[in-house]
Amino acid sequence: MPLQNLPCLSLQGSMLSQSKKINKRKSRDCCLSEGLDMECTPTEFIQQWSPHHKHQRLISKGKENNSNQFVLARRSRRKKESTSCISWDHLPDELLLRILFYIPLQDLLSMSIVCKRWHRLAFDESLWHSVDLEGLTQMGPALQQVLKNGVRMLRCPRSFVEELHFTVTGPLQIVRMDLSSSIIPTSSLESIICHCRLLEYLSLEGLQLSDTIISSLSMNPNLLQLNLSGCSGFSAPPLADMLKSCTRIEQLNISWCDFNNNHVKSVVNNVSSSVTHLNLSGYRESLTLDDVKVLVTRCSHIQALDLSDSTLLMADSFPVLKQLKDLLHLSLSRCYHIHLAALTDLGTTFPMLSLLDVFGIVNGSHLSSLKKEMPRVSINSRPFSSIARPTPVTRPIGNFMWNKKCQLRFKV
Repeated sequence: MPLQNLPCLSLQGSMLSQSKKINKRKSRDCCLSEGLDMECTPTEFIQQWSPHHKHQRLISKGKENNSNQFVLARRSRRKKESTSCISWDHLPDELLLRILFYIPLQDLLSMSIVCKRWHRLAFDESLWHSVDLEGLTQMGPALQQVLKNGVRMLRCPRSFVEELHFTVTGPLQIVRMDLSSSIIPTSSLESIICHCRLLEYLSLEGLQLSDTIISSLSMNPNLLQLNLSGCSGFSAPPLADMLKSCTRIEQLNISWCDFNNNHVKSVVNNVSSSVTHLNLSGYRESLTLDDVKVLVTRCSHIQALDLSDSTLLMADSFPVLKQLKDLLHLSLSRCYHIHLAALTDLGTTFPMLSLLDVFGIVNGSHLSSLKKEMPRVSINSRPFSSIARPTPVTRPIGNFMWNKKCQLRFKV
């Protein structure tokens, strides 16, 4: 090839190369334009929702129409929801109730004001199965709310309850209740007991009662343990009717009540024949040998019997008590007409006897000699009776009553 033709070829090649680049760019622009048209994607929409941190590239459709521009932008991918963190709102009620079961009472009440759902769950009956309100003051509204929530075990001894306006019309679900040594108006107690039909364990120790309360207890035929120690304010006829109706009573503590001989006779003549633990202590001039004879004849399965402070009883009661073949625990403390010599024969009179309480009768050296005479019997080891009491006096266990633990407890 002639040398003079080289510049022309070079220029022509350069022009051809440049022309190819322009055509290639136009072809690519057309494809992009057609692609966006096919997707029906407005420019403004892409500009609005494209992430700001992404680099946006402006492309024009040629020099002849600079005003018509579109944007190239990468659409952000939708992030997958993290499976490691689960919202409380996604948990079913059953699982939330299981969690709330372990939360203290104060925290449960605080949670109830978070939202409507948590309020509904916080007052679910399953969480209020057993409640301990021991020692609270001015607990009238709280007690009413707890009873409405369907509580089945209620422990609130030594509490102060003001006048209670109980509005529940149907029967309560309560099965175990301890109101021992509480300060509660008789009318308020009546409004509670009158709605009880399922009671099995009840302690009203030291309370002022009424004939209405005793009559209402007759509507609880499943009553197994009843503690009325130190109670007053009721007459003998309602007591007799109640004991006739509650035929399943196994443990009855009716010691040191405001009784006369008519009350005592109502007990021995009507208490359930299936009773195994009975405390009739404290009736110095009211309990007679004839009453003991009636009691032993009717209730031959007694295992624990407390006749302490019955000053009319003497050694002639032992042949009568001998009929109790299953007797394991006998209390005759402060029965001053029973002499030491008569006590030494109790080991052979009661072959099953393992516990004997004779406080006030035997002391000092006489106690040591009596223990030698009765080596297999534990003497004066139980100063306080535990019959029908919700918590043993000698070793009280907080938050427990009748060997059952209360789940919700208000900590003072």
